[in-house]
Formats: sequence, C-alpha cells, structure tokens
Amino acid sequence: MASILKVNTLTGVTAAGTIAVTAEGGTVTTNLQQGLAKVRYSFDLNGGQNSFEGSFNCSSGSDDGTADATVTFTNAMADQDYTPVSSSADADICATPSDRTDGKGSRTTAAFKTRIRNHAGTGVDSIAYVALFGDLA
Repeated sequence: MASILKVNTLTGVTAAGTIAVTAEGGTVTTNLQQGLAKVRYSFDLNGGQNSFEGSFNCSSGSDDGTADATVTFTNAMADQDYTPVSSSADADICATPSDRTDGKGSRTTAAFKTRIRNHAGTGVDSIAYVALFGDLA
C-alpha cells in the first residue's frame, strides 16, 4: 500500500541544495533544487505589444529591437552556466544567443537575452516563452 503525505508547511534544518526526492520508479533520488526552473517568463513583441507577462524571478524586461529582448532577474544566477529552454508561438523559432555565435558572452548572472527567428533565420516579433534552469547565487 502506498503512503500519502499531505503537507501545508514543511520545516526543518537542511543544508542548501540537499533536499532529495525519490524519483520516478522509486529506486533513485533526485535533487529537488536542481529540477526547479529558477527563472520563467513570456513576452509578446508581436504587433508592438512589448509586454512581459507570466514571469517568475524577473524584475524587468526590455524590447531591444525587432525580435530581440532582455529580461533582468530579481535574484541573480550563480554563474553563466545555466540552461535556457525556449519556445515561440506562430511557428517561429525562439533562439537563445548561446545557440548562435554570441556564446555565453551575451548572458550574465543578472540578465538574459532572447532572440526570435523564423525558419529562414530572419528576426520576427512574436510571442516567446523562456525558462532557465541552474543555480541561484
């Protein structure tokens, strides 16, 4: 018989980054903090909307020109080695500068740049969704 645990508040003393959770299959554990998105946002540059919406851990966003945007984090990342995951609406391709020639030089611990390109590689204003995984500072 499976055990059920319902918790509204969980307190205790543990070192940062050490909460282990039993993973799928029940035979191995995974680190809870490593699996959580540290930054999440969506923005709509389509039709001059220039609106950042649905964000988590974002203090501001800017429209940097056609197809380019930057989001500034509320809480900084520990380093530039975080993993961005992105998608876009309207059959466009949402690319991160790290997927292009810019490399990590275009992302910092405090901000992240996003580019939206169509299949031909042309920059287009569209709707984009981005999540970042990594360690907070």
